[in-house]
Amino acid sequence: MNIEKVFAEFPLLSSENIVLKKIEDAHLPEVFAIYDNEKVFEYCGIIPKHNIQTVGKMIGHFDRDFQKKNRVKWGIFQKSHSDKLVGIIEAMDFNQKVNMVTIGYFFAEDYWGNGLATDAVNILVKFLIEEVNINRIQAEVMPLNEASKKVLLKNGFFKEGLLRQATLWSGKGVVDLEIYGLLKEEYKGN
Repeated sequence: MNIEKVFAEFPLLSSENIVLKKIEDAHLPEVFAIYDNEKVFEYCGIIPKHNIQTVGKMIGHFDRDFQKKNRVKWGIFQKSHSDKLVGIIEAMDFNQKVNMVTIGYFFAEDYWGNGLATDAVNILVKFLIEEVNINRIQAEVMPLNEASKKVLLKNGFFKEGLLRQATLWSGKGVVDLEIYGLLKEEYKGN
């Protein structure tokens, strides 16, 4: 794992339709619109935030986590909408001993179902495997989150199993989680 590829400077990633880049204070209205929506976090271990000042502080925490080399939270910006922030994707739990990372993502409700999540995961997987040299990428998904499972399967992930009552998620209590994984040797590229 070439961890410096991730944390030396904030990675800017893109495809034809979207850009993954650092979330700045100027993006507060769009970030707040995402965190303020209960539906966005129905299947996430995140509690919605209904106070704009709280969300403003969170943007600072995103940068702090990056500086500590704990996690990277990219804003997902749609090129066709003048760089509007439409979602967030992250890489976390960098386990250098087994060369593994966990990813997660969520989108503003207006941008569900149009392929942006599949595109964002594709860009991130490409970066993590081809440039950072990660061997295993995994995602934890609540069993009822069919949309997220489809995104992962489209990107070559395999459902590896169900962890029963194994994780405490904020706002949800103890939950079952399905684990999806992708190994470097299974990665097809594009």
